[in-house]
Amino acid sequence: MGIIDILTAGAPSFSFEFFPPRDEEGLKRLLQTIAELRPYQPGYVSVTYGAGGSTRRLTVDLVKRIKAETGIETVAHVTCVGAGRREIAAVLDELAEAGIENVLALRGDPPRGETSFTPVEGGFLHASELVAFIKANYSFSVAAACYPEKHPEAPSLLRDLAHLKEKVDAGAEVLVTQLFFDNAAYFRFVERAREMGIEAPIIAGIMPITSLAQIKRFTAMCGATIPGDLLEALEATGGDPEKVTDIGVARAIAQSRGLLEGGAPGIHFYTLNRSNATRRVIEAIRRG
Repeated sequence: MGIIDILTAGAPSFSFEFFPPRDEEGLKRLLQTIAELRPYQPGYVSVTYGAGGSTRRLTVDLVKRIKAETGIETVAHVTCVGAGRREIAAVLDELAEAGIENVLALRGDPPRGETSFTPVEGGFLHASELVAFIKANYSFSVAAACYPEKHPEAPSLLRDLAHLKEKVDAGAEVLVTQLFFDNAAYFRFVERAREMGIEAPIIAGIMPITSLAQIKRFTAMCGATIPGDLLEALEATGGDPEKVTDIGVARAIAQSRGLLEGGAPGIHFYTLNRSNATRRVIEAIRRG
């Protein structure tokens, strides 16, 4: 089933993002996480591609395994990094043969050590080109990414929205946001997207904070902002993991409730391959 069909089937959906582990211990932990989150009946789960396309093989194998062993609708991330049309087509062929119906089309970040994105020969420069290629040659339901606080490389939110519309016009049916901590930013973004003629559902991406150092690193990379009140509360913990997690979970619960009440079609949790914080958020939401 395509993500767009899942979102229009009724109640708002919960979904989870995972990344391919690099060793057996990591794989064991991830499979345990999936088992713990499965009872929450996710609309879908997604698997990232890795920095610079470095985990392409692992991503394909993991997506196939999750779909085959759990029956959960699984979305494969596909990026433009380090691959031309032939390599990307080979990945898409394998996913289609395995019965995968959904992909998240991304430009991807530059490889480690590089500051700007340069496509390989025969590759794509923009995610909109990748979306168009997929829609022209396959029957996948295609999702794309968006940034409530704008992409860090975009000169303005207006320019970023123009690029986003190019992705939607090319065939992206659903949009998933980068993480954010201010719901007002999400709702402003949705409003401006609609004014631009972007009608695709916009799923809210939420990351329950479990590490102060980690979230500072993530937000610096993706251009997201940690609101002053939240940052002050986190820093007051002195980095104590339990206290940081409690604050992060409480924020994620409040955000998720507000987003769903405001009409967000779904919440996509960035799990970091662990289930505890995400489970606490969903259980609190379901309790009302």
